[in-house]
Amino acid sequence: MAQRPVLGVGIVGAGFIGEFHVRSWIGVRDADVVAVASRTRESAARLAGIAQGIGVGDDVVAHDDVRALVRDDRVDAVWVLTPNDVRLETVRAIVEEVRAGAKLTGIAIEKPLGRTVAEATEILELVESVGLLHAYLENQVYSPAITRAHDLVWRRGASEAGSPYLARCAEEHSGPHKAWFWDGAKQGGGVLSDMMCHSVEAGRFLLTPPGVDPADWLTPVSVTASIQSLKWGRPAYAERLMELYPGAPDYRERPSEDYARAAWEFVNGDGETVIAEGTTSWSYVGAGLRLSFELLGPEYSMQSDTLATESKVFLSRELGQHEGEDMLEKQNAEQGLMPVVSDEAASYGYTGENRHVAACFRRGEQPMESLRNGVAVAELLMAAYLSAQTEQTVRWPVDVAAFVPDVAQGTWNPRR
Repeated sequence: MAQRPVLGVGIVGAGFIGEFHVRSWIGVRDADVVAVASRTRESAARLAGIAQGIGVGDDVVAHDDVRALVRDDRVDAVWVLTPNDVRLETVRAIVEEVRAGAKLTGIAIEKPLGRTVAEATEILELVESVGLLHAYLENQVYSPAITRAHDLVWRRGASEAGSPYLARCAEEHSGPHKAWFWDGAKQGGGVLSDMMCHSVEAGRFLLTPPGVDPADWLTPVSVTASIQSLKWGRPAYAERLMELYPGAPDYRERPSEDYARAAWEFVNGDGETVIAEGTTSWSYVGAGLRLSFELLGPEYSMQSDTLATESKVFLSRELGQHEGEDMLEKQNAEQGLMPVVSDEAASYGYTGENRHVAACFRRGEQPMESLRNGVAVAELLMAAYLSAQTEQTVRWPVDVAAFVPDVAQGTWNPRR
């Protein structure tokens, strides 16, 4: 396939994550944001204006219809960043337009790929049925702190002492930005669905040699998991949640988990047992979003923590402050000694992710993280939910194709 001089990118979804992706485009070469679609033209126009304002696209067109965006002659590839409960219908509409003659090279879809294994599998099958290149947008495996350490550990440590055996990954913050995230049915669960998808894929990435697909290196054996409503199910916080996000469920009656932990056991390509541990929380109170990673091997280790920043600022109590997120995502305070993440889009992996995916689409190549990875992650997450519900270790082979967690059905309540 001939390499395109500049890839025209259409973004579907103009919310919080859409803005993160657009701002990351400053570090992406030979690809421009040319169109934005959202459920309202107003929100699409807002994000299109940001893209133009920071110089990552010229004459960025705003649409209130995904089909119109796909038919736009300047759009070569689509980034799907819509909420979980409309992701499948969005992909169906895109595929129908491609079948009708729209010229697309590729499609990139945010995590998690589906709320269930069935949804994720249908999305993969739809995309492959029309021959599109595809990418699963898992930003953390493109984070420079992780990719650099991963390369060094495997090149300098594993090559001498043997493959690593334990990865620990955690993502913690005080809770999502929008009401739909808190709704188990719309989101597909709670924090395990929302954030453990990051942790398990980061763990698989760290445990796998550079340039190798985790599916070819790691064979799942078992998972042991637990979930809990630690903070937001307490009556005072349940009321506070509904005040903060009108439309969110009453967590006294229909909570989603705000804390989850899981340990997956795999056999790696050397025939050795290895473990990926994940911890995720919507009940963490600190400066803001905290991502932490560890990788341990026979004679080496690595660690990373996004709150261990190179820069910090101190603001005394004498200063009047307004609330915001100008220091880091999910910022919880404006005074005291605060960490500063200088470039969140780069640090969290969005810049590297979009640079890689756009370059692959231009060259007609399949990106490192494909939608097949998204299906694999969905299976690992559903097996973890099953373990948490049954309070038992779940072993492979496991059939979770039709499984829907109790949290997603609105029937889970540990306080009842």
